Amino acid sequence: MSFRKQSDGKWLLDFYPEGKPKGKPAKRIRKTFSTKGEAIAYENHVMENIHIKPWLDGKEDRRKLCDLVTQWFDEHRVTLDDGEKREGTMEFACLSMGDPSAHEFDATMFSNYRKKRLSGEIARTARVKQVSPRTMNLELAYFRAVFNELKRFEHWKLENPLLNVRAFKSEEAERAYLEYEEIEKLLEECLKSRNDSSYWVASLCLATGVRWEEAESITTKRIKNLKVSFFKTKRNKNRTVPISNNFFDSLPKPEKPGRYFNPCYSDFRKAVERAELDLPDGQLSHVLRHTFASYFMMNRGNILILQRILGNTDIKMTMRYAHFAANHLEDAIRFKPLERKK
Repeated sequence: MSFRKQSDGKWLLDFYPEGKPKGKPAKRIRKTFSTKGEAIAYENHVMENIHIKPWLDGKEDRRKLCDLVTQWFDEHRVTLDDGEKREGTMEFACLSMGDPSAHEFDATMFSNYRKKRLSGEIARTARVKQVSPRTMNLELAYFRAVFNELKRFEHWKLENPLLNVRAFKSEEAERAYLEYEEIEKLLEECLKSRNDSSYWVASLCLATGVRWEEAESITTKRIKNLKVSFFKTKRNKNRTVPISNNFFDSLPKPEKPGRYFNPCYSDFRKAVERAELDLPDGQLSHVLRHTFASYFMMNRGNILILQRILGNTDIKMTMRYAHFAANHLEDAIRFKPLERKK
């Protein structure tokens, strides 16, 4: 019973806002009032605002948003290659939003933060780089994942506050590839580097379509029977790509088992500068992967095979190269209206 009149004439309000579960602690409110009407009004006020002050194991949940990020990171860091990067990104976002409590955080708060981030307001005050819509889409995905994962394990009982927030529509980034003359010029410049590993790593990227870091860290155990195996990749997909006999014979063989190449990314960057290649932002070494995929399709390769070689989980990622297919280009000429009219 919620209300009870006491011997002194006052009314006692005694109830559990979220109900009393069996065998578990729960928030209990006991409060006295001069009249029954005051007690009823207070109970109604508590129930109307329970979503603002939710309860956790019988106590008011006072966790900060950054506490949820830390809890998510502690429980899931082993499953993510970029867990520390995500945690750092979200901690910066929490501070930029004023270090809110978890239950104050909502779509409006994130939307205002996103607007300030894109306008450069936060960049000027915090002395960080201004970000793109794509970066903010990633942050939106990070926070959504935190609430979804904690809700899955019953560490968060309410709905995901960003459930209905839409990501920005962003233009597909330009994906450049190298012409034959540019490939030769780049490899020539790599050979001029003090560290010739840059030449061989670039060549391996062009021969297999792998990412720079995957090629640079290749070991003797992973090249066998004219096949190169890649493990612990970006998408956590193990894959094997064949190489030609000539390419394998030309590779410098280490004197003892271990890594084939020395770290050489800075040498590659300088080689690109000397070759005077005009590349889109963020595609310094990735242009080698794009070049492999583009020529694969231009030479009538199967797009499903390309997906397996690149290790793309989603075929949509591989379909970005479909327009390079030879028959695609031929059909654009054969089936245009003027040709049909002739």
